[in-house]
Amino acid sequence: MRRKRDYKADLLADLRSDAAYAAQYLSAAKRDSKEAFLVALRDVAEARLGLSRIARAARVNRESLYRTLSAEGNPTLTTLDAVLEVLGFETDFRPTTFRSGHTFSAMRKKPHRRR
Repeated sequence: MRRKRDYKADLLADLRSDAAYAAQYLSAAKRDSKEAFLVALRDVAEARLGLSRIARAARVNRESLYRTLSAEGNPTLTTLDAVLEVLGFETDFRPTTFRSGHTFSAMRKKPHRRR
């Protein structure tokens, strides 16, 4: 059990001291799954400011924030944006490539012709 505590303490220390590392951690978790992302966001929130301070600054209920930032959480976009803003992070959108090698824009139907 000692090893787990050391890992968690080391992780939180790294997330607290290095914003770039925290951003990479969140990005990797987001690529993995929604559940992994929410748990990672909770780790970052705990490390950087603590969930109580995040909840106050983001104007969300603390108990709700604890539930939201869990593997079973289902945050609204408003809550997610507020938490990320308080933490000093922003989302970055890039086109994805589907398995067939086509991007979403290439898969759209051709535009309708005006009559």
